[in-house]
Amino acid sequence: MDQAENLRNIIKKNQLEAASAARVITVTSGKGGVGKSNTSINLAVQFKKRGKRVLIFDADFGLANIEVMFGAIPKHSLADLIYQGMSIKEIITWGPQGIGFISGGSGITGLSNLSHENLNLLISKLNELDSLADVIIIDTGAGISEQVLEFLVASGEILLITTPEPTSLTDSYSLLKALKHNAKFKPEMTSIKIISNKVEDYDEGKQLFTKLNMVVQRYLKLSMSYVGCVPQDDKLVKAVMQQNPVSISDPNSRSARAFEDIADTLMDIPHEERTARKGMSGFFANILSGWRS
Repeated sequence: MDQAENLRNIIKKNQLEAASAARVITVTSGKGGVGKSNTSINLAVQFKKRGKRVLIFDADFGLANIEVMFGAIPKHSLADLIYQGMSIKEIITWGPQGIGFISGGSGITGLSNLSHENLNLLISKLNELDSLADVIIIDTGAGISEQVLEFLVASGEILLITTPEPTSLTDSYSLLKALKHNAKFKPEMTSIKIISNKVEDYDEGKQLFTKLNMVVQRYLKLSMSYVGCVPQDDKLVKAVMQQNPVSISDPNSRSARAFEDIADTLMDIPHEERTARKGMSGFFANILSGWRS
């Protein structure tokens, strides 16, 4: 039995044991500075307000955007799960309103060299997240690095953040192009959703999506859906400076209401269950099996 087949068997066993699997949403962007991490945190808050148990996994390795915006410094990371024998619960940092946060940590870069034993251990422990969360938001790094693409290829649900800046639009297209031409990418297994950020109003947000979608449809033949926009808002900027999500600090602000609408839209979209991508263990299995292939 080869490594990939053994990995698939572990996932099948874990999924049979799990009563239900968490919904995994991967948030990404073609460039930095477009509000990707801010979107991840505020959507987490909105999901929590709707009665969901929420975890954020910070996959922006080397940076600390989530923890800075959360105002909570994690003591442990995913590397401690593997190399220090810690449990899933021990590496979770709890932020505002009981939202969990897991840091990837710098040690994540060594995962591709995991031993067979450690790989099996990681997948088994990650399976426990399905009993701890209903929604897991993965905040990737920005741009088109190999590491970011590995996460996107493994994801069944991608949330791409873009802004009206010409460079943001161009970089969003470039990211989708790199994803489309990745040998491991399966468009039929992936739902791509767009959020227009830092726009003046709803009309500009929809026009931004239409412009991007037109080019993507013509040249990449990828299907995308529009889930909403977030307007320019001084109260959001102030909230970031205060290390407090605007959905908590000023829930009646324009931006907080926009995040509320987007969360409602996401919850209304039927989430197709895909056995191969079920829960957090299934998500990581796709990444790790790719490294082993």
